[in-house]
Amino acid sequence: MNTIINIDDNAGFCWGVVQTVDKVENCLKKYLDKQVYVLGEIIHNPHEIARLAKKNLKTISYSQLHEIQQNNSVVVIRAHGEPPSTYSKINDLEIELVDATCPLVKRLQEKVSKYYSEKYQIIIFGKYEHSEVVGLRGFCNDESVVILNFEELLGKIDYSKKTVLCSQTTMDVEELQILNTKIKEEFRKNNFAENFIFENTVCKFVINREERLRDFAKANEVILFVAGHHSSNGKVLFDICKSENSNSIFIENFEELDLTKLEAVSKIGITGATSTPKWFLEEMKNKIERYF
Repeated sequence: MNTIINIDDNAGFCWGVVQTVDKVENCLKKYLDKQVYVLGEIIHNPHEIARLAKKNLKTISYSQLHEIQQNNSVVVIRAHGEPPSTYSKINDLEIELVDATCPLVKRLQEKVSKYYSEKYQIIIFGKYEHSEVVGLRGFCNDESVVILNFEELLGKIDYSKKTVLCSQTTMDVEELQILNTKIKEEFRKNNFAENFIFENTVCKFVINREERLRDFAKANEVILFVAGHHSSNGKVLFDICKSENSNSIFIENFEELDLTKLEAVSKIGITGATSTPKWFLEEMKNKIERYF
């Protein structure tokens, strides 16, 4: 049986991740006499992290900042961004800083800061402990309401006050729209409809990928969705694949794949999150081809 293996043409890094990785690569070339560190995982993909580690990029946590050498170090802020307190800490330690925050996340941080300065109640659709949301919370003095569903909001806001809803950039846009509709209706029922505004801050790259991903999922017999287990965007996109093709399998590594399940499959599609490098999808395809 001849098995066809297709790689999704629209898979690979989003433009924000491309810019972040490019900045890191440039730092590693420029600062040959210094150790380049990244504060937390540069992106949520272990294979890209391992590739950059081989080029001498070291990952550290916030608590380790005081341990690095002041004059011989460069610290990179990763794609997900950081709260203002992190920038202050690095400046206080007089360590050279390179900001590789995704431009879209940077704009979202600026929005949150602006609304906070204008005394808005801030609702964030996202995961409370996700690194991007931790950064956003810092831009409003941690005075926001972070929710994953409408029920989590009840009893936590004052409808008589100006309020804005925004979102972690990697969340599902359909869920966000449903949430927006419900919150808007709640403000209307409380006679404060004019107090609520909505900012759709989900990454446009993610939104644009969704329709193409649905087509790709339907066009293949089995989908191998490759992403880091900690990737928020990976979960969102995998759920979309799964909704269109029940034979969708989430894997982080080749070793997680049970190849015997593919023996009777004629058409396999390989895709991934916006933080999954295209080179790793190609590597996955080559390993499967060698099996067959």
